[in-house]
Amino acid sequence: MSNALTSPSATPLIAEPASLGSRLAALPLKALLMLGTGAAALAAVAIALALSGRQGDYKVLFAGLSDKDGGAVIAQLSQMNVPYRHSEGGGAILVPADKVHDVRMKLGQQGLPKSTIGGYELLDAPKFGQTQAGENVTIKRAIEGELMRTIGSLSAVQSARVLLALPAQNGFFREQQKPSASVAVTLHPGRTLDRAQLAGIVHLVSASVPELAPKAVSVVDGSGALLTAQDGGSGGQGLDAQQLQYVQQIESGLQRRVVELLEPVVGRENLRATITADVDFSETLQVSEEYKPNQGEAPSTVKSQQTLESSQPGAAVPSGIPGAQSNQPQAAASAPLTGQAQKLQAAQGGAGSGVVRRESTTSFEVDKTQRTTRAATGTVKRLSAAVVVNHRTTTDPRGKVTATPLSEAEIDKLSALVQQGVGFNKERGDTVRVINAPFRVEPVAKLEEAPPWQQPWLQDLLRSAAVPAALAFTALLIVLALIRPAMKALLAPPPPPAPGSRIDALIDDANSLPGAAQAALALEAPKANVKLEGVRALARQNPAAVAHIVRTLINDEKATA
Repeated sequence: MSNALTSPSATPLIAEPASLGSRLAALPLKALLMLGTGAAALAAVAIALALSGRQGDYKVLFAGLSDKDGGAVIAQLSQMNVPYRHSEGGGAILVPADKVHDVRMKLGQQGLPKSTIGGYELLDAPKFGQTQAGENVTIKRAIEGELMRTIGSLSAVQSARVLLALPAQNGFFREQQKPSASVAVTLHPGRTLDRAQLAGIVHLVSASVPELAPKAVSVVDGSGALLTAQDGGSGGQGLDAQQLQYVQQIESGLQRRVVELLEPVVGRENLRATITADVDFSETLQVSEEYKPNQGEAPSTVKSQQTLESSQPGAAVPSGIPGAQSNQPQAAASAPLTGQAQKLQAAQGGAGSGVVRRESTTSFEVDKTQRTTRAATGTVKRLSAAVVVNHRTTTDPRGKVTATPLSEAEIDKLSALVQQGVGFNKERGDTVRVINAPFRVEPVAKLEEAPPWQQPWLQDLLRSAAVPAALAFTALLIVLALIRPAMKALLAPPPPPAPGSRIDALIDDANSLPGAAQAALALEAPKANVKLEGVRALARQNPAAVAHIVRTLINDEKATA
């Protein structure tokens, strides 16, 4: 036993490491409580992170609801135990994405939101004991809802509201009151309704209601301007949308033509041009008839000719001075009859006495000219063009910029170009004015960029990352304050044994060995062995001698054995 303790080659005794369970059991109660609390807190933080990551799976349930409808929907969602959120500004209600359609159908079954346009589905569930007046109101609401849906489906219309006035028909009245309708449309920004679209809306409403005349349909826009007149035509005091568009096309086309003519001469961005066109959209119909006789040497054209002759022979009647001679019968004429007298006698049948009557009527054709003239609409009555040209700028070799005004001859040439470009007509009253003036260049104000912490994208990022960052910071505090001290105490090495404890444990005897401290010191290997170093140096310097010594020792051990 003593040889083993005093042997220089003996290795120190090392105690076996304790297990994790024994170490946990050996920890004090405070460390155990800190470790358990930290683990539970970390689990709660992990669950909170998972739930915060799922908050993005929300979609819009309803948008653009009124406060009354929004409150009713939120109250119903609370009763259904459905989580909900509000968008920025409260304009929309969001619910989990997997529940959007289910919740929407359940709310629709309960009639929410109530501002939803209802059509013929209002007639699907008739109420028991409904009166005739109530049924008429329901039918009226159904027709209005269907018309609002149809008009709202137009590309230029954002929303529509239709009001119908359906008077009660009574057979006791001699004159029945006719129905009427009013339509209020809200257009998308930048959109207009032309004449054809307005006529289509009016015809749609009038054709949907019995005995509703198109003249009894009024259409107004979002600003309250009347779009249709009482006669069903285009309303408003000015031009309609199509006419305004035509005028704008004329003005923009002429303005573009002037700019294209002058830019190569004065340079780009060195002129400003404005053209105003006065267009006449009035319609004039003129009908005239002219009657003229045949002119020149053209013979007259006989339209009809009618001749009437009548003769009545009679006895000779005495004539002359009463007396003997007048009572005597006349003798036959001895002189021959010629010419007209002979024809007259032949016509009278040779009788000297008788009555002859002739009537002749001749109708001639007279020239007739019938002219119908319809004045063209959309003709230009007057043009006004105003052009401002910048001064001519020159740059010297030193880089100095000098502005020089144009001469009168150059301005006259530019005016002539503008007149030719717009189709100048002096008789029509057109005016063209070209002036030369220096353009004032305003210094461009540099936009001050917002600091990085005020950038919208950074604010959104911080807002979205605030909750995860807070949870991560909380988890770090839990690790540093609770878990780290407990793990440090758990993983700490065991305290060194008291002197002699290793030998006592090895012998496993109740009595302590005397001189245990010296024995423990003997178990430790020497830190420096001078003799061993000397032998190593000798082996390096004289290996033959060392080999001879080793051979001699081996032979001696064999001889002894």
